[in-house]
Amino acid sequence: MPEISIRGRKMPESPIRKLAPFADIANKKGLKVYHLNIGQPDIKSPEIAMQAIKNIQMDIIEYGPSAGYESYRKKLAQFYTNQNVRVDFSDIMITTGGSEALLFAMGSIMDPGDEVIIPEPFYANYHAFSEESSATVIPVNSDFEGGFTLPSIEAFEKLITPKTKAILICNPSNPTGNLYSESEIQQLGALVKKHDLFLIADEVYREFIYDEKDRHYSVMNLPGLEQNVIMIDSVSKRYSMCGARIGCMVTKNKQVIATAMKFAQARLCPPTIEQIACEAAIDTPQSYFDEVIKEYKDRRDTLIDELHKIEGVKVTPPKAAFYCIAELPVDNTETFAQWLLESYNLNGETVMVAPAAGFYSTPGMGLKQVRIAYVLNKEDLTRAVHILKDAIATYNAR
Repeated sequence: MPEISIRGRKMPESPIRKLAPFADIANKKGLKVYHLNIGQPDIKSPEIAMQAIKNIQMDIIEYGPSAGYESYRKKLAQFYTNQNVRVDFSDIMITTGGSEALLFAMGSIMDPGDEVIIPEPFYANYHAFSEESSATVIPVNSDFEGGFTLPSIEAFEKLITPKTKAILICNPSNPTGNLYSESEIQQLGALVKKHDLFLIADEVYREFIYDEKDRHYSVMNLPGLEQNVIMIDSVSKRYSMCGARIGCMVTKNKQVIATAMKFAQARLCPPTIEQIACEAAIDTPQSYFDEVIKEYKDRRDTLIDELHKIEGVKVTPPKAAFYCIAELPVDNTETFAQWLLESYNLNGETVMVAPAAGFYSTPGMGLKQVRIAYVLNKEDLTRAVHILKDAIATYNAR
């Protein structure tokens, strides 16, 4: 039988979805599963976007431009300008989700054997995207006890070699919920400039910041780094439109844009109807975001309060996004997470969590940690953590 490719064999499984078959079995048994494992918001998508879809009048759903509709890119450029991120529509390429934007970015700048430095824990697909681009992930560890602040610049610099091509960050962070400060981003920018590297920043959670003193600082605002910086964005979380699969790559580096266009042309165009919805969504009133941010802040506070009631659980309140990393008093959270779905229930209910080891590149890291997504309403969050508390006690008493 012909063999699977080496690249295919090296592709990591998603730590978020690898337990899905066990959840399916639990559902078939009639159990109610509280999903704390995946960042699928239950917030309604903006009505203005839904109406745009309903009002579409087309006889043919045609191919669109490979870079995305110009009208959408122009409106998106104005959206960023309103957020003090000044870009031209020609700096924007519309992609099939933020994931494709990352693939295009890495495919455009990475050669086989090149290295990309990423603070860990990190969004698990960064590892997969690197493998697809034949690049090597070099992790720099951020400290659980310190709340996952950006590793020191010295720690980054020690890892830079002639093979280093880029640094990749997520700000605000999935999976930690941390927010890097303006000072941290500027220090990172100075390092990138010193070594003439690319800086890729996944900024898809920029709206989800919960404390008034905190502000998001985009890498696009770093002075003198216009040719080094690539920003990744998406509508998935901003408008609770995960299934629309619309994202974008933003950079002032015209060579990167031109190279990424070769990849974009190969997949012909991003989704047509979804772009129409996303263009309309830009007109979503601020009141929508005010309500959403208040809701997520309440959910965050509810989750952290309930987790603190469980003896042995350690967690730092996240500043942004809608995730946190919690350390549980169990031997191995991957074994525990599977046990939750296979062998445990409390009155016909159980919970699903994402083992955090899958968000680390360094072997042996995160074995007692889980990523929790607080995308459920406050009542369900409270119930889910109550079940988790009972499950930990039951698991350790086996």
